Amino acid sequence: MVCGKTYSPDEVTYVCPDHGNEGILDVVYDYDAIARAITPETLAADPDPTLWRYKPLLPVASDAAVPPLTVGGTPLYEAPRLAAGLGLKHVWVKDDGREPTASFKDRASVIAILKAREAGASVITTASTGNAAAALAGLAASVGYPTVIFVPASAPQAKIAQLLTFGARVLLVEGTYDDAFDLCLEAADAFGWYNRNTGYNPYMSEGKKTVSYEICEQLGWDAPDVIFVPVGDGCIIGGVYKGLYDLMQLGWIDRMPRLIGVQAEGSNYLAEAWERGEDVLTKPPIQARTVADSISAGLPRDRLKAMRAVRESQGAFVTVSDEAILRAIPELAQMTGVFAEPAAAAAYAGLRRAVELGLVSPEERIVVLSTGSGLKDVASAMKGAELTGAQPYHVRPSLEDVRRALDD
Repeated sequence: MVCGKTYSPDEVTYVCPDHGNEGILDVVYDYDAIARAITPETLAADPDPTLWRYKPLLPVASDAAVPPLTVGGTPLYEAPRLAAGLGLKHVWVKDDGREPTASFKDRASVIAILKAREAGASVITTASTGNAAAALAGLAASVGYPTVIFVPASAPQAKIAQLLTFGARVLLVEGTYDDAFDLCLEAADAFGWYNRNTGYNPYMSEGKKTVSYEICEQLGWDAPDVIFVPVGDGCIIGGVYKGLYDLMQLGWIDRMPRLIGVQAEGSNYLAEAWERGEDVLTKPPIQARTVADSISAGLPRDRLKAMRAVRESQGAFVTVSDEAILRAIPELAQMTGVFAEPAAAAAYAGLRRAVELGLVSPEERIVVLSTGSGLKDVASAMKGAELTGAQPYHVRPSLEDVRRALDD
């Protein structure tokens, strides 16, 4: 992505040796060979609902044994009431909170398990604000693979609880996500662990891209016009673009959807660079602060792929306030039944903002990518409910009290 050099898979493990940690690699495929192995017609006849239905499009051996947990195949819900409330006609919500560990990050972690096996690694590690760590810990637990996880000490308790329950060795870093990321890189190098870090391990985008395959297949290979993606490190939107690029190369879709990256105002590195035309290779880190911990990143590690995704899809970045994110949690839930954590709800808040800015039109077909379950951060969900005036009523075991509460 930086110098354009090409390597065979056995020459490098993570990054371009000429550019160190900034030398993010992209996985390149032989699309003619893939087209001989898989088609929309063969997929239609495949009963496997998981992301492994797309195995010929993934960087794993065709006979590779996969973890038993069901990853991928998440629902795409049409949301007519949500659409109507925004003056739109066609909106869908892709609910990746339905993954085994309740977040989109399972898509990447399941690939990490297979690549770690290929490498013969005894331990897999990652740095995370919580979701990637939980995904890795859960999928590793399903096959008995030891993990060491680096997370900021400020991570929500529900996410830390997942890690401990799955049996991961958890290191709470007294610092930011960026501090945890750098420490994880050092430890993996020192101890020979397999490193799952996004924006460093090129294969993580390959797992994440499968959401684009699913969206387009679920829409009958008629690609949407716009996809809204929450953005922190940038790996998800980079993966979404890669999946769409694959489908364009195969001729399975006839247009590239515009990708709208949604960032929190307090973690707006990429949106700021987009607006100002800054070079993300030289732009210094920012101080990231947001209630949406899953998209909090002072220096997005996959910023090159994120910027490419938005630019080459003719998309944009938008920012939303923490209050807008919190309000979006109950609004999305009440309109669609999808309970999203703050980072996931940010995608819907971004759609609302895009409507205000005139970035989408009423006739366009729009997908909102919800990346994690609201059960990941119940405290934030409660704050969102309070902002919208929702509250429980205390009643005595008396029908008169019930009437009083209903009349309030």
